[in-house]
Amino acid sequence: MVSKQLLIVVCLHLLFHGILANDGGIEAAITLNPNSSVFTSMEFPSFNSVSSSSDSDCSPHQIPSQDEEFKLKPSVVLNMKHRSHGKPKTPTDCVVESTAKDLNRIQTLHTRILENKNQNSVSRLKKGGDHHPSPPPELYSAAASSGQLTATLESGVSLGSGEYFMDVFIGTPPKHFSLILDTGSDLNWIQCVPCYDCFEQTGPYYDPKDSTSFKNVSCNDPRCRLVSSPDPPLPCRGHNQSCPYYYWYGDSSNTTGDFAVEKFTVNLTAPSGKMEFREVDNVMFGCGHWNRGLFHGAAGLLGLGRGPLSFSSQLQSLYGHSFSYCLVDRDSNTSVSSKLIFGENRDLMSDPGVNFTSFVSGKENPVDTFYYVDIKSIIVGGEVVDVPQETWSLSSDGGGGTIIDSGTTLSYFADPAYQMIKDAFVKKVKYPVVQDFPILDPCYNVSGVEKVELPLFGIVFGDGAVWNFPVENYFIKLDPDEVVCLAILGTPRSGLSIIGNYQQQNFHILYDTKKSRLGFARRNCAEM
Repeated sequence: MVSKQLLIVVCLHLLFHGILANDGGIEAAITLNPNSSVFTSMEFPSFNSVSSSSDSDCSPHQIPSQDEEFKLKPSVVLNMKHRSHGKPKTPTDCVVESTAKDLNRIQTLHTRILENKNQNSVSRLKKGGDHHPSPPPELYSAAASSGQLTATLESGVSLGSGEYFMDVFIGTPPKHFSLILDTGSDLNWIQCVPCYDCFEQTGPYYDPKDSTSFKNVSCNDPRCRLVSSPDPPLPCRGHNQSCPYYYWYGDSSNTTGDFAVEKFTVNLTAPSGKMEFREVDNVMFGCGHWNRGLFHGAAGLLGLGRGPLSFSSQLQSLYGHSFSYCLVDRDSNTSVSSKLIFGENRDLMSDPGVNFTSFVSGKENPVDTFYYVDIKSIIVGGEVVDVPQETWSLSSDGGGGTIIDSGTTLSYFADPAYQMIKDAFVKKVKYPVVQDFPILDPCYNVSGVEKVELPLFGIVFGDGAVWNFPVENYFIKLDPDEVVCLAILGTPRSGLSIIGNYQQQNFHILYDTKKSRLGFARRNCAEM
């Protein structure tokens, strides 16, 4: 058992220190074809498809906490539920799995920032000259239009994933697909027939021939400039030629296919609690024929980034410039769901406990996708940790800075911040240290302790906002139950710091792009 843990640590160590060294890519030899899809005559290197549908039940035990309903401009509330099937895994196994996936994701985000791929799509569109604006998505609903769209989200813990999934029905007639929710990406995409090289997913692939509402975007349509084309780019020779896209996530994950529009239908919760369905026409998305990556059995990805292609940006004409979510804790009953809300939530906005901090934007934000925040200092046990200010600063090449992210599980802080935070906890916690646990550090033996008392942890932002976390959001209780570990890890000195979804549990998180700010308020998300 010890040798297995050491092997895992060594693998993660090698993966972790490769974060700054990834410069891979693919080349494509392309022959033009006048047919509707340009990919019928493209030759691509074969990807090794990655299966990600293994069963898991990774729901870390948490320390007991120390410490309305939405009124629907229109808005939507979407639900997220836990998946619970397959052979249960120990919390220790789950931490190892989630951390490995987090490190892959950090490599992805860091490389995308430094190489600036798939980004600044607005400037690309402007360089193409003046064009007539593309039609915005249109809303159709069986119920009267409301000011808010609320959907159910599903936790991926049963798949060994720290991500969240949303059920979406695509096409006419609508067919069900499960998509990963990602605030660190813009493009919405799904695996499509013909699927020349695809990863394993739950359920069949989407077939555009089965939908009467599917429309390819032409290569000379101004919307085609919103996506990155394969390398080398294809010449556009007519209205009948589809718009090819290539979206690269920085590691081995990528998707290539036809850029298109389609009808998306989401299941939502009405104020009465009754489940309803709402249709949105003309949603731009990628119909992926070559897809690779660890997407955990999902059919694709639903982007919630700041760029114009994301699902949240495309819904702005319907629900305004804000969306929010409330993530239940990962130990919650499988019948309890997290919520994703498009549109302004009046209960949150009127909550006296809500705090706001500004997003870093403009020239200081090197990428138009990510939600950067400005950290000023860290508080541990009521004392400020004296982290050098340059640790939190964005460098001229796009390195550094801090983002809030739904797709990363734990929180990661760049050195020396991580080492100083860890040292502050070590100094204040008096329980016996557990030395041989892999990955997380420090860990403590709390056997026989009726009430575990650990130092408070908080983040102070540059504009004065303070985010104080309950102890169960930054310490994880592991098997055996008498071991607790700090659920924070480090990245290299010039690396990206990330506030992950584990630290966001039981907070209502608001992304207000119109006012360029992040809101957060403590909530029991299971009661929403």
